[in-house]
Amino acid sequence: MEVRNRKDVPIEETWDLSLIFAEERQMWEELERTKAEVETFAKTYRGQLATAEMIVQCLTEQEEIYKAISRIGAYADLALEVDYTDNALRAREEKVRGELTRMQSELTFVDNEILAAPQKELEEAVELANGCRRYLEDLLRRKPHMLSAETERALATLSRSFEVPYTVYNTMKLADISFPSFVVDGKEYPLGYSLYEDVYSYETDTNVRRAAFRAFSDTLAGYRHTTAAAYNACVMQDKTMSELRGFANVFDSLLFGQKVTREMYDRQIDLITEHLAPAMRRYARLLGKKHQLDKVTFADLKMPLDPEYSPTVTREEAHARLREGLAILGEDYVEMVDRAFAERWIDFARNIGKSTGGFCAGVYRLNSYILLNWNDRMSDVITLAHELGHAGQSLYGDRAQSFYDTDPSLYFIEAPSTMNELLFASYLAHTSEDKRFRRWVLSCMVGNTYYHNFVTHLREAWYQREVYRIIDAGGSVDADILDELFRKNLELFWGDAVELTEGAERTWMRQPHYYMGLYSYTYSAGLTLATKAMLRIEKEGAPAVADWKKFLAAGGTEDPVGLAKIAGVDITTDGPLLDTIAYISSLVDEICRLTEELDGITV
Repeated sequence: MEVRNRKDVPIEETWDLSLIFAEERQMWEELERTKAEVETFAKTYRGQLATAEMIVQCLTEQEEIYKAISRIGAYADLALEVDYTDNALRAREEKVRGELTRMQSELTFVDNEILAAPQKELEEAVELANGCRRYLEDLLRRKPHMLSAETERALATLSRSFEVPYTVYNTMKLADISFPSFVVDGKEYPLGYSLYEDVYSYETDTNVRRAAFRAFSDTLAGYRHTTAAAYNACVMQDKTMSELRGFANVFDSLLFGQKVTREMYDRQIDLITEHLAPAMRRYARLLGKKHQLDKVTFADLKMPLDPEYSPTVTREEAHARLREGLAILGEDYVEMVDRAFAERWIDFARNIGKSTGGFCAGVYRLNSYILLNWNDRMSDVITLAHELGHAGQSLYGDRAQSFYDTDPSLYFIEAPSTMNELLFASYLAHTSEDKRFRRWVLSCMVGNTYYHNFVTHLREAWYQREVYRIIDAGGSVDADILDELFRKNLELFWGDAVELTEGAERTWMRQPHYYMGLYSYTYSAGLTLATKAMLRIEKEGAPAVADWKKFLAAGGTEDPVGLAKIAGVDITTDGPLLDTIAYISSLVDEICRLTEELDGITV
């Protein structure tokens, strides 16, 4: 349970940023080179982008600058993500970001001059382009929402200011909040952000789990007004930008870059809220009966159904399990898993000031970086499988596509990650015929993979939609409004199956996703595609695997409908989502059936 200072973490538990730059000095040297290249680039191309040939040549050279900017930014950002208490890292990141922002501001002339070129030249440029074709097509699509060259440059210059709400939130969360320890039956327990999110929320001792929730929520309450002010500033910025760029509403503005219709967005939220709730309420009641709880509270929902089948797992064992569990994706995929462990792509440590949860950040054609808060649990292995899915998408997309084309729409950014969770669970389910073990695997799928993506993030998405509706109508939000919205959100989904004890309404304070546009709902969109593709792999084998790897390699060369088609799924109807919800419900039914057979418990 100890949470260390970063300086006390063994190096083998940390990621290796020297894979980007061997020394910090090299990062500063590349920064200076890139500044000079931007200056030369601007002198060369400003006022010259009137022909197709010059446009394509310009974008080809600009790509190299963007690659350098990406490397430099990643090096500074990732160092800070593991220790927000380090003021030197914070100062370095601010300085680097300031320099990068100035460079990006200098480059804004490119888009505006390209759009001012004759239509015939633009059409010819699209035909001539190779790696920058999508960039050009997307630029033309954005044309109605582009502002004057001076305004675009001013907005680029101010881009760091637009990040202030998220910076305030993260600083408050990771550097300022101090959680007091709590006492249960005379024993004192330490408490911290990652300790609660990654340890106590899964605790099998009900008294400890509920006491941790109370202590955690009570501490959050002291920061609710600051957090609400930061979030209100963020959504107000989104609304202002939607108006400046001429969108009908903030939703159209935020979905534009994802190439997603409002119908697709609303479908995820509304169908899951309506059709999945009965199955998840049944699962919650099963948890209560299995553990003989007096009632099922919000603090109880992440506890394992059968704790004895949640063994500790070392990092070495996790590596071996992941090699076997993801082997269906091929030798090259397993090689990536091996590299992730051998080359220290993964930051396992749990230390003060480190970002909570987990993420994966890819550096174009180098490697990926995976942040975890490792607790030696099988759930951590599932999280690592998830993040390796992002790394796999970067690997295949980077190999096949230009820097411009490597990133898919945000709508499907979570498909490769959740696919890995499903494949790993399927592998586990086939390692034993024991009914109890099978129930444990299925409960991991429902209680971790589907709960996280179809419940936790989906409830965030419902809440976020309500916030933006208020903002779109000219209103604003404060801590009381956000508390009320989130409690209503949870009541709508859980009904009378779960008691929402005080503090449940403050769940809105715990996630950074709200500062990233309409991101939360995409977890369920990605898992919908992953579920359909996984079931196809189980049925068809190699051909379906081949299509999935084509999907990974496609990067952002298609919109979400086109990407799904590559994977063999048609997302133009409600069918895939309703099929996925039915699949989740079938898993809950089987868990209940197995529990009745094993323990005589019915729900």
